[in-house]
Amino acid sequence: MATSGSRWQIVAALAAVYLIWGSTYLIIRIGVQELPPALFASSRFLLGGVLMLAYALARGARLPYTRPQWALIALTAVLMLVGGNGLVTWSEQWLESNQAALLVATSALWMTGLGALGPQGEKPGALALAGLALGFVGVGILVSSGLSLRAAPWFAYFAISLSPLFWAAGSVLSRRRPLALNSVMVAAMQSLIAGLILLAIGFGAGETGRWHWSATGVGAILYLAVLGSCLGYGAYIWLVHQITPTQLGTYAYVNPAVAVLLGWWILDEHLNSSQIAGTLVILLGVLLATLSPRQK
Repeated sequence: MATSGSRWQIVAALAAVYLIWGSTYLIIRIGVQELPPALFASSRFLLGGVLMLAYALARGARLPYTRPQWALIALTAVLMLVGGNGLVTWSEQWLESNQAALLVATSALWMTGLGALGPQGEKPGALALAGLALGFVGVGILVSSGLSLRAAPWFAYFAISLSPLFWAAGSVLSRRRPLALNSVMVAAMQSLIAGLILLAIGFGAGETGRWHWSATGVGAILYLAVLGSCLGYGAYIWLVHQITPTQLGTYAYVNPAVAVLLGWWILDEHLNSSQIAGTLVILLGVLLATLSPRQK
């Protein structure tokens, strides 16, 4: 582990990513039943970005000051928050939170695959390649089962399957192009940029006519902004530069378990036998892909 963060700081940050992010799938599912998806996600990111920016400035952090810094922050915001999280939010209008979390767990597979590309890549071994193949077989089982049961339309499954690819691309890019900036400041700027883009998408899609204030919707926004963005995402961005991708990828095992448990407990969501089989195949693939040794 890197020495810039203490062991207890790393443990606390991992706990935030494990537990808080595992619960966000449930909160997103509840929120999009009340509010239109793009404006809902935009509100969450704008509020979270303002809070993180205020905190970073109060701690003496400086704003990005070069064009390459702004370009990288904007690109990773589009990949991770608009493409990654935005697609999750949109697809959960139809898709249950437990299935969304399980399919997003494949981000660890994409990280392994994309992390092998380029001169800075880490060559995956035979176990990692087997894990990649196995993980995507599990995705096929889970998606085909959901489609046969008409659990959600095909385009929702397509969107949720693209989400982890965008997230992994942004994560790998962030790791390879570290910025000489405070990590909270980076997360704040990414959130604000993503929030503005999603706001424009929401207005362009005519979502304003579907917006209505409700205690449930506001509560979901506050939860995702304060806990999901400020604590969860801020911890993730910090961890990207503190621990190895293999260590960070362990969140892909824990988040689905938390999401499935909460979805069953609060929304009475269930998985049938074929979906459970697909889940086990995905998690086995993620395990092989992330724990396999790699070479530069």
